[in-house]
Amino acid sequence: MHILLLGYGKMGKTLYKLAEEKGYQVSKADNPSERDVLKGIKFNVAIEFSQPDAAFENIIYCIEQGIPVVSGTTGWLDKKQEAEEYCRKKGGTLFYASNFSIGVNLFFKLNEWMARLMNDHQDYDISMEEIHHIQKLDSPSGTAITIAEGIIGNNDLKKHWSDELGEVTNLRISSKREGNIPGTHIVRYISEMDTIELKHTAHTRESFARGALMVAEWVTDKRGVLNMNDFMNA
Repeated sequence: MHILLLGYGKMGKTLYKLAEEKGYQVSKADNPSERDVLKGIKFNVAIEFSQPDAAFENIIYCIEQGIPVVSGTTGWLDKKQEAEEYCRKKGGTLFYASNFSIGVNLFFKLNEWMARLMNDHQDYDISMEEIHHIQKLDSPSGTAITIAEGIIGNNDLKKHWSDELGEVTNLRISSKREGNIPGTHIVRYISEMDTIELKHTAHTRESFARGALMVAEWVTDKRGVLNMNDFMNA
């Protein structure tokens, strides 16, 4: 399998190492000029972990070139719907996830179940906290937004999220940037009597990279707009 790796930051370097260990051919491009040099080469799949201001252009490029693209870049989601519509129009393949870790995606399911369960216990307020390394550009994280959307979609108390305190219907996400932390996400249900916490702590970026590589292997013969639910339920 020949992989086009778009973005060569921390995640890109980890992906490159894992893909080579599996015997895959990998061509990397960290900017448009490097990417365009590779135009015309037959790739089985592209894995896109770049920057928020580059993600949309990278994804459109892959769709135009007929390359299935797996993207994990966050902070560009205001253009995600446009990218999905273009993918459908061109008959391409776009797989997006805010987090490819299998553990995190199990956490997403647990979070939704807990949110539904707590509908009968609305004396508990709900809040969130996420902690990442100081180089992370977007805040709150894409994973935190996915968690928040899972709560809002399954709990009647919360109607929207923000990073500020507000009315009781507001789900607050507190974001911290510290050291070299790969990612910690905490959901808290707090009452006068006690506190219940759901917490996921990533120990290494390798869990994200391994999940992305598994998806890249799976998606090569798929078409359409896909996500981790499609992969986990396959």
